[in-house]
Formats: sequence, structure tokens, C-alpha cells
Amino acid sequence: MKNITQPLTGIKGLKQNWNTDIISGFLVFLLALPLSLGIAKASGFPAAMGVLTAMIGGLVTVFFNVSALSIKGPAAGLITIAAASVTDFGGDEQGWKMACGVVVVMALFQILFGVLKFGKLSDFFPHSAVHGMLAAIGLIIIAKQIPVLLGDDPTLYKGEGPVQLLLDIPKFVLNAHWHIAAIGIIGLIIMFVFPMLKINFLKKVPAPMIVLLVAVPLTIVWHFSQSEPTYSLVKIGDFWGSLNFNADFSGIGTFTFWKYVVMFLFVSSLESLLTVKAVDNLDPYKRESSYSGDLIGQGVGNALAGLLGGLPMISEVVRSSSNIGFGAKTKWSNFFHGAFLLLAMLLIIPVIEMIPNSALAAMLIFAGYRLAAPKEFIQTYKIGKEQLVIFNVTIIVTLAEDLLLGIAAGILVKIIFHLINGVKVKHLFKATYTIEKQANYTKIVIENAAIFSNLISFKKGITTLPKQQKIIVDFSSVKLIDHSFMHFIHHIQHQYNDDGGDFTIIGMEQHKPLSKHPLATRILKLKKEKRNKKFYKKYKNIA
Repeated sequence: MKNITQPLTGIKGLKQNWNTDIISGFLVFLLALPLSLGIAKASGFPAAMGVLTAMIGGLVTVFFNVSALSIKGPAAGLITIAAASVTDFGGDEQGWKMACGVVVVMALFQILFGVLKFGKLSDFFPHSAVHGMLAAIGLIIIAKQIPVLLGDDPTLYKGEGPVQLLLDIPKFVLNAHWHIAAIGIIGLIIMFVFPMLKINFLKKVPAPMIVLLVAVPLTIVWHFSQSEPTYSLVKIGDFWGSLNFNADFSGIGTFTFWKYVVMFLFVSSLESLLTVKAVDNLDPYKRESSYSGDLIGQGVGNALAGLLGGLPMISEVVRSSSNIGFGAKTKWSNFFHGAFLLLAMLLIIPVIEMIPNSALAAMLIFAGYRLAAPKEFIQTYKIGKEQLVIFNVTIIVTLAEDLLLGIAAGILVKIIFHLINGVKVKHLFKATYTIEKQANYTKIVIENAAIFSNLISFKKGITTLPKQQKIIVDFSSVKLIDHSFMHFIHHIQHQYNDDGGDFTIIGMEQHKPLSKHPLATRILKLKKEKRNKKFYKKYKNIA
């Protein structure tokens, strides 16, 4: 990979790659338009404000040091917090504008965190708890969109939590408007079946666009505007006339205001940074993004979006991975996606208002399913039974309470497991290692525990090692290596070796994995005397 010529950046990159980036940007636009509308509506914001956020995410953030191939815009993962904030601030226009005030303040903290290089703090959160949080968000999205899909009157489910919504599904079926529900069900079938089709010329067409190509004509044939309730169709209204300084800071002195600042800041930053990591892994050119630079760019975009009435934005995983699949080379594809959204709001608002909300609900249910699919539970179980416990505890507490308590519960359970498995309290957050520099190699000897809660300190030492040299990491004296650390150290190994270095991990054969998964938690089983004898006999000449 090191011999592949990377695309140019800036204006030179635009001149070099405009043809591929504009095509990718257009295809991402087709995906982003309906999703942005649906996410905004589900969040309690005016539907067009989702498009506003996506526009800003494309047209503004690219001028900062953001990830090369990530797409910035509203995300399904923030629906739960956004909708709750609008409700807690009184709902309707008042709730929306006060939630926008929260977004602006959150954005200022995001910029500050980027300046202070806090992007690396995302490594603190254990993978199972993070995935559990995302799965819980997926389940909440599904619960909230089922009555929308069925065309139920919003007053039927107003104020209900996710658990109550799931229990009320029979009631929603009995009260369904079946013309509306038919479009939603057709859309849901398309979202699940279309990606499975192996037809080459259709692979470049996003499934949400196919849903719209089916749904909009049906609303015309069935005379939705005359025969169905007003809530059945997307409502844009005077979008350009409504653009103003819409953020309301009157709640800044309340606990509720700061509660949502923290929740938005935590979830949006964490989910965005995880997406940037994933995008870097998918990038054909293996470029390394600046996590802190991405936070700053995202923060500026969020500040502007919040001031004008938009939702918070993140680096969104579905659109970002699609961007790579569509052949994007630089972040100008994100710019073009924003430009096409701008043109849509200038030219085709009457067409957008023909979109049925049940079709948007189908897209969001599919997005929720991707977060909480059965394979996520199966994969977590394969990593280890204890990981599944952490995963499920995070989900249950999130559904019962909120996201912050859910992730906190997941972290607490993870720490309890570590204490049970022999990690001392003093080693939970302290990294213990020595670096031995020799003439032809550098050896890192890690001791005590290598776990999520002290990973940041380890990362600081390991990632500053000289490039393209021989590195040996010795785990023979480590009592426990958890899944998050296993994921980290193997990622570093692959990255270092791809760059032409020689990164070798030794000493793990003395640890017992808690499952057959290669990244499972490992516990040292040999006694110290036996360990030293066996280890040094095998590895005394490795250097």
C-alpha cells in the first residue's frame, strides 16, 4: 500500500479527481436526501433542517482538517437524544429551537476538545459497551418508527418510551392507515431485498432512492394530498424563509440544557470518531485522519447548523462507506454531496413534499436494524460470553433509562469482570511497561494488565515508536489482555507492518482466551516460575 500514489489534496486534488468525486457525491446525495428528511422528522425537527445539516456538513466542514472520505450529516444514532431534548424543552417550535441552542453549545465544546487533542479519548470506551449503545439506539429507532410506518395518528403514541412503543405494536396495527402502511411495508421490503440483488447496473443506485421512485408515484395515484391525513407527507414549507438564527439559549441555566449538551457531545463525538476509524480502515490509500482535526471541523459545522436550526452532524457510517464504494478519492466528494442537496432545496421542494413519511420510516427502520441486527449479538457472543453480558447490560439500561447511564453501566460491568479475573484496582487505569532500545530492535515489555481503561496511556508510548523498524511487544508478564486492547494492538501491528516496519507480538501463547475468537480476552494461566522458564527458552533468540 505504501507504493500507491495518494490523491492530491486541496484545489489540486479537486482538479485531479473532480470527475470521480462528483459522481460519488451525486450518488451519496441520492442516499442522503431521504435519510436526512427522515432523521430530522423523527428527531422532532422540521424535516428540511436535516437537509440543512447535511448541506453544511458537505459545504463547510471540507475546509477543515477532516477525514478524507467521511460524509458529514445528521445520523440515526442521534435521533433518540434529539427527540428527547425537543420533548423535554416543551415540544414543537419552542422545543426545536431550544434543542438548537444545546447543539451550538455542544459544538463549542467539540471545537475545544479538538484543539486540546481530546480525539484520542475515544479509545477509553470498551468495544462491547459502545456496540451495545449503538444496538440500543437501533432498537429505539425501530420502536419509534413502527407507528409512523403504519400511518398511525401521532397522538396515539406521543410521549411513549421505546419499551411502551414495542408493547403497543398490536394497537398500532389495529389503528393503521393501510394506504400509508402499504407504502411503508413496500419500502421496507425494498430496503431489505434490494441490496441482495446481484444486478450490476443497479449496484450503484442507493436503495432509498428506489423506495422514493416507488413511493412518490403511489402517493400521486392514491391522491394522498386529498385523501390521507396531513401528517402522511413530508412538509417543507418556506424553507428559505425559515432560515434565521433559530437557536434559543433561554434554557442555558437549567440542568436539562446541560444534560443534553453532555449527551450530544458524548454520543456524537464518539460515534463520529468510531466512523472515522472505520473509514480509515476502508480507505484504499490507507490515509490516517486527524481525530482532533475532524472534531474541530465537525464542531464548526455543528455550531453553524445549530444557529440556523439544524440537527447535530457526525461522520455518518452508511454514507461514508457508500462514498468509498462509489469511488470517491478526496473530501471534495463530501462537498459535491452538499452542493447537490443545496440545488435540491432550490429547485425541487414541491417534489420533496410528495414523499410519504412512511417511506422515510422504512429507511430508518432499516438503519435501526443495521445497528441492532442479530449478527451483532452473535458476533459479540463469539468474542466472549462476558462481552455479550456487557453488550446486553448496556442495551437494557439504555432502553430503561438513557444513553449515558447505559454506557456507564456497560463500563462498570466490564471493570467488575476485570476485577473478578484478577486485575488489581491500582492497575485499572495505570499503564505499566518498559521500553528497551537495542541496536537493531526496540522491545516493549508490558506488565500487569492491558485493558480498555489504561489503553490511552499504552497508546501514547506505542504509537510514538520509530517507523519502519523492528518492534517486539512482550505480553509474557501481563495477567489479563482484554478485547479492546487486543483489537488495538493487532490494528497497530497491521498498520505498522503495512508501512514497511516489522511489528512482532510475543508472549500471548501463555494466556488462555475466553473464546475461540482471535481478539478474545486472554488471561495468564501459568505460574510465574513456569512462565519465565517456558518463555525465555522459546524467545531468547527472537531479536
